[in-house]
Amino acid sequence: MTSQPYPHREIDGDVYVSPRHLASSTFTGDPALAPLLDLDWDLRHDEDGNVFVSAPDRGVRLGYLPEGTDDGLWRITAYADPFDPPAWGVCFNNNAPTEFVTALTTALAAAYQQGPDAYLARPQAGTDERDPLLAIVPLLKQGWNFDRPRPDVFAIRAPDHLAVMEYTAGNLHPGAELTTRTARWHLWAGTSIDHPLWYATASTNTPLALLTALTQSVADPTPLLRWRQVTSSYHKGMAQLTPIPAPVPKRPTPLDVHRAVGLRRPAALPTANVPRWSTTSQSAAPTPRR
Repeated sequence: MTSQPYPHREIDGDVYVSPRHLASSTFTGDPALAPLLDLDWDLRHDEDGNVFVSAPDRGVRLGYLPEGTDDGLWRITAYADPFDPPAWGVCFNNNAPTEFVTALTTALAAAYQQGPDAYLARPQAGTDERDPLLAIVPLLKQGWNFDRPRPDVFAIRAPDHLAVMEYTAGNLHPGAELTTRTARWHLWAGTSIDHPLWYATASTNTPLALLTALTQSVADPTPLLRWRQVTSSYHKGMAQLTPIPAPVPKRPTPLDVHRAVGLRRPAALPTANVPRWSTTSQSAAPTPRR
């Protein structure tokens, strides 16, 4: 899809956002929850509006936490044993594009149906099928470039330099991977790692299938649909916004004109039989606006 950038002050209503890593959240969790709820996972919520979803065997848990203690809106963890620490964990903050979360939960639902060997499958460096660095292949195919921001970090950066996926080498603290941004995988967008537009993290043992589903969604060149007024992430000079053109009115055909003329009431008929609006008439209910 090709388009020209528009001045942001002139844009209103629904827009297409490109590149999609600058689209921010849709601020509704339903699309990302749906793949798991379709498998009849248990859904609960607390009085603050936080939502908790658990697999039937309690092997995977998801928290949608709009009233959590930090900006980690989505937290997903998997367990080899319900009483063990998480085998892996993924976090998306509150501004992460919902489509990226949905891509991961869709892959998670497919892996769960295959069993623990799939949703607990650890990546293995140096293998042909489970090397963790295979997760960056979708990004490489879209022109992302390698970078080395720090000695222990390998990164791949978007062509516009406004999104980065980092892989940290060496040993990491398992607890820190689950509760901070110091994780094996760190995906973020914006101009500053300290103040990103949004971020996502994935711990060391996150299955390759889930990582790849995420990077495929990020790399997809298709713009994302957003409502312009409800987001603050479309910074001038960064995202390209394309207004959705208004539908072109259909031109009446000769047959339409003929039917319209044929249905008109002759002027000679008495007007007493023609209903008219009066102060006692009930007006139609207004059509609700978004």
